[in-house]
Amino acid sequence: MSELLATSLPPTSAPDVVGAFRFICMPGQLKADDPIVYPGQPGRSHLHQFFGNDTADAYSTYSTLRTSGNSTCMSPVNRSAYWIPALLNGKGQVVRPDYVGIYYKRRPKSDPIVSDPTHPQYMGKATNLPNGLRFIFGRDMLNLADAPTGKLHFGCDGPVPFTKQDWSNFEDAQRGCPVGNRIGATMSAPDCWDGKNLDSPDHRSHVSYGSYGNWGYLKCPTTHPFVIPAFTIGVWYTQAAGETYAFVSDHMDTSPNHKRGDTFHSDFFMAWDPIVHELWRRTASTKC
Repeated sequence: MSELLATSLPPTSAPDVVGAFRFICMPGQLKADDPIVYPGQPGRSHLHQFFGNDTADAYSTYSTLRTSGNSTCMSPVNRSAYWIPALLNGKGQVVRPDYVGIYYKRRPKSDPIVSDPTHPQYMGKATNLPNGLRFIFGRDMLNLADAPTGKLHFGCDGPVPFTKQDWSNFEDAQRGCPVGNRIGATMSAPDCWDGKNLDSPDHRSHVSYGSYGNWGYLKCPTTHPFVIPAFTIGVWYTQAAGETYAFVSDHMDTSPNHKRGDTFHSDFFMAWDPIVHELWRRTASTKC
């Protein structure tokens, strides 16, 4: 871990006025489980790369995540579980990420933008991440025709010079990112919640994203009036010579316009330590 943190990490989101902190996770267990889509059905899902809680599996609940396991992240107080489709090389072998960077941010609860409904740029009412909240973002593998959420893009970072840009899939990223550098899949989680449900039938509808619409400032939809702490996830893989990468979910999309990597998605099951969660809420007005 110390060697990793001593290296140059890819840039995060631009600084802003919100409270924010960033942490690094190592890859954890590989399981064909999905405790959100297929709870209690081990082996039912495509292969997932888990990180965060190291005991997460098909049987995980908020209670089991809070009371068992350690974390593959920098702090053991984060027993939340995160998982993504496993990445495979051309031989069908799993390619483990070098690391996963997660960047959380939230506005202070006292900020008028999230506390005063009369404010001209009111976004919605600030609230903590509710215990047991779970959702999926990115490509919707249950409804492939639906537009993906989270603004997925692939980036490159490393010592070998390259032309800096973002790509929408792994194919283009591999062509533009030199061997020896890292390719990163980056995506933002929802920042708005309906205030009622910890899950929904499609595992997405109970959360949403703020937008600028035609009013010119970030605002949650009226159906999701609560502003929750948001995070951006970045999963980074070393670009090896002669390899062709694809996520296990890519085989599920047979459309002619599909490119390897555009089925990337992520699952999140909230299980932060309540005490730390409260400290985070109180200190949200400072950067961590």
